[in-house]
Formats: sequence, structure tokens, C-alpha cells
Amino acid sequence: MDLKIKHLLDIASLSKEEIEDFLNLAENLKEILYRPIPKVPTLRGKLIINLFYEPSTRTRFSFEKAAKTLSADSLTFTGKGTSIEKGETLLDTIKNLEAIGADLFIIRHPVAGAPHFVAKYSKVPIINAGDGTHEHPTQALLDLLTVKEKLGTLSDLKVAIIGDIKHSRVAHSDILAFQKMGSTVWVSGPVHLLPDIKEENYFKLSERSFKICYKIEDAIKDADIIIALRIQRERHGEALIPSFLEYHEFFGLKPEHLELMKEKTILMHPGPINWGVELAYEMEKYPFQVILDQVENGVAIRMAILLRFLTGERGYEDFN
Repeated sequence: MDLKIKHLLDIASLSKEEIEDFLNLAENLKEILYRPIPKVPTLRGKLIINLFYEPSTRTRFSFEKAAKTLSADSLTFTGKGTSIEKGETLLDTIKNLEAIGADLFIIRHPVAGAPHFVAKYSKVPIINAGDGTHEHPTQALLDLLTVKEKLGTLSDLKVAIIGDIKHSRVAHSDILAFQKMGSTVWVSGPVHLLPDIKEENYFKLSERSFKICYKIEDAIKDADIIIALRIQRERHGEALIPSFLEYHEFFGLKPEHLELMKEKTILMHPGPINWGVELAYEMEKYPFQVILDQVENGVAIRMAILLRFLTGERGYEDFN
């Protein structure tokens, strides 16, 4: 399938077929990671630049690992010690790095829409690695890949997302991604951290595909997948919950919730986890917790993304 999009900016603009294309390629590429020497020469000579204006562990290092596995050169830019401290704009930074030969940019930025703005002027592909409270499309793709591996399907599932829905770019991308693949999404959290009416209409892709619950029990009952979200103190300047203890009491996932869940409900979290807040410490030993599987699949899905945007239609059969 031809890749018709020039940039990966959000899940909202992807079709179901484009999502499936990324997932299928990632499934095939994952085999490379298990080889004695996990490296192929496919992107040799390509220069990938990671522009991370916010802290990151999983996203940043999985993109770097993906680039190295495909033999691309990569440079990581964090803002400190660069001309940003002298007042250089994001767009000027992009233009200067294009001039030194960048073939693709991966951008994480605290301002929603920053990658979209840059994409209007960039000569090379832009990959959104998280923009403010807007979207985090590569996280949604790796979440879909993890569920597909564990359950064998992405359709007709009940997906429960718990926490700060309003400010979570992961939630925004996951809500759209799971609906596009044919599943329903139920969200729950403190009432002031749930979507407002305008956002609710945006997220509801079909009449019954999205539902807001004010009690966690309603959302997780008979769910196939539960995604717990981190309380994000760094994204807002004021306390949004009275205390972590109170949040855990009403919206933390605890062992007593197991009786409401299906026998093999998949438990996910985008990380980093506040143990004892979003998840009780005991849930770390829950047998169907797949948090580290998500991290591993982050490398595979980002390999697929780099490959698609830098080589177009080259197929898996070429990676030997």
C-alpha cells in the first residue's frame, strides 16, 4: 500500500488501512530485534534528528534504538546547550538542521500543534512524538500492536481508559485509534479531568463507540483492555486533585477490582507509572499486565514508521 501521508502528526488523520499498514510492518520487523546481531543496513546513510523539547525515556530511546537497528545515523537535540537558549525559534532550528542534511525529524514539544506548524514548512517528514496535551500517535500505534499480539484482534473490544483524560495526549490518540479499529472506548476519572461536550463530540466517531463514566467500576466492568494514565503534574500549573491518596482511593486500579474484570483483561500503562497512585503496588504482579511489552513494541512500531517515511514502498523481504 502506498504511503500517501508525508508526515505522521496524529491518529485523527490516519485511515484504518494506514494504521493496519504500520502494524503489519512492525510485526514483521520485530523479528530483527531477536537476531544475534539485531541490525540491518536498510537506512544506512539516512540522518534522523530527534528534537525533544520535553523529557522522555521510552519514546526517545525507542526511536534511537529503532534508528540504530535500521543503521540510520541519529542525533538527539534537547534544547540545552543549543541556540534555543539564545532565542532561536523552532522553525529556524528546523531550517538549519535541514541544511546539514536531516532526512527526518522526530519532535516532542510542550505546545500542542507545534509539529503541525513545522510540517507546513519542512522539506522532510515530521513525526510527532507528543505535542502538549494534543496527541501522541506513535504511543497509540504501539498500544494497538500490543493488543493485537495478545488478543489477536482489535475489533469489538471494550477498552477502558482511566485517569486524566482531558490533559492526556496518550488518551486522545488511543481513544481515536481503538475506535477506528472497531472497538468501543469507555473513559473514567475525576469529573474535572474528563472531556467536555465539545471534546466528547470529537472523540465519538460513531454513536456507541465512546462513553464517559463517572465511576471507575462502570468503565472497567467486563473490559477487554484497561489503560491506566499517569497523573501529569508537569502539564498544568495547579493541583488538579486534592491528593494522590484520594485519587488512588477513587480511581486507582486495585486488587479488589479484579472481580469486575474479565478473566484475562489486558492491563496497560504508557509510563512512567506512579505506583500506589494509578496502580496499586500489587497490580505489578497481575499476570496480564503488559507494560514492558508496550515498551518493546515501541521499538518495532517506530522502526516501521522510520522505514515507511524514509524508503516508501520497500518491503520486509529486503531486510536480510
